[in-house]
Amino acid sequence: MRKDWIDIEKEVIAFLNYREGGVIYIGIDNSGNIFGVNDSDKIMLKIKDRIKNNILPLSLGLFDVIAETRENKTIIKIIVASGTEKPYFKKKYGMTEKGCFIRMGTAAEPMPQKMIDGLYAKRTRNSIGKVKSPRQELTFEQLRNLL
Repeated sequence: MRKDWIDIEKEVIAFLNYREGGVIYIGIDNSGNIFGVNDSDKIMLKIKDRIKNNILPLSLGLFDVIAETRENKTIIKIIVASGTEKPYFKKKYGMTEKGCFIRMGTAAEPMPQKMIDGLYAKRTRNSIGKVKSPRQELTFEQLRNLL
C-alpha cells in the first residue's frame, strides 16, 4: 500500500459530507498513471473495515468498494454517496475541525466548526414524538393494564 492514501477515512468523510458524493481510486496516481495494487481482496477488506469502524454516523449502504482492471492492472474503486446524516466525522476526533471534512475541488478540507454545528442542527432526529404510527386507532388500553 502506498502512503498517499493512508488517510482514507478523511477522503470518504469529505465525500459523505459533500452534496454529490464521489469516487476514490486506489492504484492510480494524481496524474492518472495506473500502477495498480497487489492483493486487492485484502486491501478492499481493510478499506471496508476502516470505513465501517472509524466513521460516524454509520455509513453502511453509502459506499461500495470494488476491484476493476485497467491496463491489465487491478485498481480499487471506492464509490461514496452523499450521506443523509451530515456531518460525518472521524470517530476518534468527533464533530470537530479535526474530525469533519468537506470536499473543496480536488481536496478534502477541514470543515469549519460553524458548518459542523449547522449541519448537526439540521439533522433529522428520530424521536418517539416524530414517529408516525401506521395504526391510527390508538388507545391506552395496554397502559391502563399496567396501572
